[in-house]
Amino acid sequence: MLIDLNSDLSEGFGPWSMGDDAGMLSIVSSANVACGGHASDPETMVQILSLATGNGVNVGAHPGYVGGHPGYNDREGFGRRVIPMSPAEIGRMCAAQIGALKGIAAQVGVPITYVKPHGALGNLAARDAEVAAAIVKAAQMIDPELAILAISGTHTEQAARAANAPVYSEIFADRGYLSSGQLVPHGQDGAMIQDAAEAVARLLSFLETSLMPVIDGPPIKLAAQSICVHGDSPGSVDMAREVLQQLTAHGIQITGFIET
Repeated sequence: MLIDLNSDLSEGFGPWSMGDDAGMLSIVSSANVACGGHASDPETMVQILSLATGNGVNVGAHPGYVGGHPGYNDREGFGRRVIPMSPAEIGRMCAAQIGALKGIAAQVGVPITYVKPHGALGNLAARDAEVAAAIVKAAQMIDPELAILAISGTHTEQAARAANAPVYSEIFADRGYLSSGQLVPHGQDGAMIQDAAEAVARLLSFLETSLMPVIDGPPIKLAAQSICVHGDSPGSVDMAREVLQQLTAHGIQITGFIET
């Protein structure tokens, strides 16, 4: 069995950072790089892109909520608060961020191969078909070959397929699920899985059965080509390393979902 392991990186500004990006890049096969929205800046992008290419890691754009809509700036909220915006505004916000990362990547010589919306934006797209379609359209207008990395079983996945865009689906190693297929919101009981052994056991069971446990009902059937371990959680590198070691020990090969 082959599966990708991805993480959200570049989530800092200048000297300030969240998580151990270098450590995570030695483990994962795909990196979701913040591109100036909820986090990151040009120099941070350069550093992460350079590390990624040195480790043979696929790179995707990770757009999130940010100022640019009058009266809103969500860097304090780290992109985890839904900001009232129309689907068209969300599409333009994503286009600006994807374009920024592609511009920096061109200087470093790294291809940007996919897009994964961050945090509250990703969760909104998962449940709102119009927002999902706007994000997919923005990515496809920039580059029709850009793939969409979508939360499995959600509107984002469906919108990408409807647009004939390349699409890959993901599950989360360290997040709880609802019966809708969406993630348990931050701040609610069951939102985060912090025990590596629990995360690994759940992943191994899922990879065998395609069934994901949820907090509000029986397990649901999902499909995935990638597993996400968040880079900003406490002990995230240790958890990612344990996931890698245990999956490998069970005969599962970690490899990028896109060949570059």
